[in-house]
Amino acid sequence: MKKLLLLTIAFGFLTACSSTKQAVSTSESSTEKNSTYWQQHVDYKMDIDMDVNNYQYQGKQTLVYTNNSPDVLDKVFYHLYFNAFQPGSEMDVRSRTIEDPDSRVGDRISKLKPNEIGYINVNSLKQDGKKINYETVGTVLEVELAQPIQPGQSVTFTMDFDAQVPVQIRRSGRNNAEGVALSMTQWYPKLAEYDFEGWHADPYIGREFHGVWGDFEVNLTIDKDYVVGGTGYLQGEPEIKGDKKTMQFLAPNVHDFTWAADPDYIHDTMQVPNGPMLHFYYKKDLPADNLKYWKDLQPKTVELMQYFSENVGKYPYNQYSVIQGGDGGMEYAMCTLITGKRSFGSLVGVTAHELAHTWFQFLLATNEARHEWMDEGFTSYISDHAMNKVMNEGKEIPNANAYRGYIYLAKSGKEKPQTTHADRYETNMAYGITAYNKGSVFLSQLGYIIGEDNLKKTLKKYFDDFAFKHPRPIDIIRTAEKVSGLELDWYLIDWTQTTNTIDYAVTSTEENNSITTVNLERKGLMPMPLDIEVEYTDGTSEWYNIPLRIMRGEKPLASNVKILNDWAWAYPTYSFSINKPKSAIKSIKIDPKQLMADVDKSNNTLE
Repeated sequence: MKKLLLLTIAFGFLTACSSTKQAVSTSESSTEKNSTYWQQHVDYKMDIDMDVNNYQYQGKQTLVYTNNSPDVLDKVFYHLYFNAFQPGSEMDVRSRTIEDPDSRVGDRISKLKPNEIGYINVNSLKQDGKKINYETVGTVLEVELAQPIQPGQSVTFTMDFDAQVPVQIRRSGRNNAEGVALSMTQWYPKLAEYDFEGWHADPYIGREFHGVWGDFEVNLTIDKDYVVGGTGYLQGEPEIKGDKKTMQFLAPNVHDFTWAADPDYIHDTMQVPNGPMLHFYYKKDLPADNLKYWKDLQPKTVELMQYFSENVGKYPYNQYSVIQGGDGGMEYAMCTLITGKRSFGSLVGVTAHELAHTWFQFLLATNEARHEWMDEGFTSYISDHAMNKVMNEGKEIPNANAYRGYIYLAKSGKEKPQTTHADRYETNMAYGITAYNKGSVFLSQLGYIIGEDNLKKTLKKYFDDFAFKHPRPIDIIRTAEKVSGLELDWYLIDWTQTTNTIDYAVTSTEENNSITTVNLERKGLMPMPLDIEVEYTDGTSEWYNIPLRIMRGEKPLASNVKILNDWAWAYPTYSFSINKPKSAIKSIKIDPKQLMADVDKSNNTLE
């Protein structure tokens, strides 16, 4: 174990700092022309003393906050996520009143006993050594500053707190269903994000997170028999005093810090060629099949890391950990927590998804309360493609299930626009399909509109330009416009800000002097360019493309594709001619590759 722990000594930290700083520098240089861009910065130092017998811990936090905004700040907010795991909390009540509660939560929070709840108690808080007023309001700490923070000013907040780890219910907790002792996610007082839209002090009701980048130093004191893995690079050997050890972790330029611990973890490592060291933590008492799957997972994770680095952007840290813990699968800084008793395919699949989040949730870090589809959907898209390659699935459309899910939601009457706040969906079903499925279709359908090669270029440029910057929906669509040369605001508006649907039909054909006229109709409100395949009775076929006028162009097309006159949205019908009689035509098919999310495919083909 000592040898394994020493794999992440200080040299690794310094190298990672260098690579991360380089990534940030590259990111910042691309916005030098835009002098209005800014983001806040926060550095944490925390000393934590964990009692593994009662699952309570004492914490001291020194936080240096730099106000890079042009605004004077007279208050700040902290997230106290563990307070959600108390009877009567917003998470508890929402779970018991929503139509389709998450089965992992249900009414479990309402039944927690005092020694099972979660809490974070702030016992003292000072700003630059001066006591300040604060109030705990659910999962948010509201802080009244002693002195306003001026633009460009850095201040130091010092805090003493104590906390209790809740029984594992959602993401965080102790003694999960597979017996992992501690899954420590969203466990510390975390400063809320402030950006050009103001404060984002959202209560923790069940959705995901938004945070400020900074450097972390965490000194964790815990039972000496516990194996610990998570965010950050371990510095040297633990210091052991009596029955406890103190481990120091450093994490450069992250917006979160997560760890997990158990006395029965196996700890394996595997090096990604020209990439990070991978760490795997899983319990030694897993069934024999599962133990084998965790071994077999390791080279597959190497392949996944290489796939994402090649197709999105280079992973900028020297370490990544896959850890058994939590209640399903959830992404965090430099690590993921996943449940471990799975089939091999499921184990690789959940790792692929959570690892892909590193790029879209952790490094790009869109605000998931407002634009969750940009993280969940893009992650689902790229992880489906990665699984298709790594697991040799042979799927023509790797995210075909996303299309099916979206169309089901579009027809259900329960869809809301993707601009809906993540906590405001009437059902978990609608949230899940909107975020994961419709978000995934957004990307693959964008590839249909601008061309697959342009989509690949768009993803890479999006990452290069916006890593470490909290991008918004306009950023991905403007990137696609710059790559393709097309106008795409219509796509962003209709797909994400409305519930308009796509529905095109081949309605009829007419023949005159051995020339066949094909009649089409736009039945849905959302416009699209159309790919059309005409099959002939002699076994040959022809492809046509109808550009959408408001695109002001069309995607790159093969030389044998006939480009027709563009179709203006306001015209509900469109006709074109084929220089053959009807008797020579076998079928006329809209979108033969099935990449357009048409909600009624029954009228897409005329035999």
